[in-house]
Amino acid sequence: MALVPPYLSAGDTIGIVCPAGYMSAENTARCTATLIEWGFKVRTGSTVGGYSDNYFSGTDKERLDDLQSMLDDEEVKAILFGRGGYGIGRIIEEISFKRFRKSPKWILGYSDITLLHAHIYANYDIATAHSPMAGAFNETADPNKYTHSIYELLKGKPISYTCETHPFNRKAEVRGILVGGNLTLLAHAVGGSSDFKTKGCLLFLEDIGEYLYNIDRMLYQLKRAGKLHKPEGIIIGSFTDCKDTERPFGKNAYEIIRDVLDEFDYPVCYGFPVGHETENLALKCGVEYRLKVGNSKVSLIEVEGE
Repeated sequence: MALVPPYLSAGDTIGIVCPAGYMSAENTARCTATLIEWGFKVRTGSTVGGYSDNYFSGTDKERLDDLQSMLDDEEVKAILFGRGGYGIGRIIEEISFKRFRKSPKWILGYSDITLLHAHIYANYDIATAHSPMAGAFNETADPNKYTHSIYELLKGKPISYTCETHPFNRKAEVRGILVGGNLTLLAHAVGGSSDFKTKGCLLFLEDIGEYLYNIDRMLYQLKRAGKLHKPEGIIIGSFTDCKDTERPFGKNAYEIIRDVLDEFDYPVCYGFPVGHETENLALKCGVEYRLKVGNSKVSLIEVEGE
């Protein structure tokens, strides 16, 4: 199991940065106010609402320097990303984790941040958090249970989630180290310095806006790389806004996943509340869980101190 960073106390500082796509400072205002209400201090990076005339929140160097500053600052106890999009892959080889390894802190985000989760777990065996980002706080008038799951994680509350069953589920009870995130980023990680192992793990997958044939292709990429052969179980989150070709692919996302996984006998659950929807619970990556896929519900419970 990975090294778990220290949990936070009142008065601790959380940094907000945008290492990938651009986000205006106004879109982080509700998140900042909520973090302060929770008792934390907030330090906003230069890439939040900084000058940019293109997709990114700054040049590669500006985004790298901003993230590096937060990683190296010992007063910053957690880094919550403003948004994902695309950009981590352009700078990840230049990030120094020297100080981070000596003084780990929570890294919180999803989507493009999946690559950072995979990289840290694969190379340094330190737990991170797949979670909503700053923009998610704008989705409701008040923080909902999904954004509030960030607070519970940072304060050290053991994770215990349940969800409804799905007709495609394969029932069983297993334990494993949780790894995963966005399917596209995981497929792109294969063969590089952020490549990850799945043996003995619970692998979770989600995605948005992909062509159905590309979901099929990326799953076969993971299969060919051996990522689907030895996990203890697989958790499927939301696959939203999937696109089809003029000549239909013939299956929806869950049907594609079901058929690719058909030859394996480990448990699989579908419809777990993680992904690019509002229903996106914070998860500790690199931590051991017990997954039970039952007749009436699915449960994912953190294994503590055994």
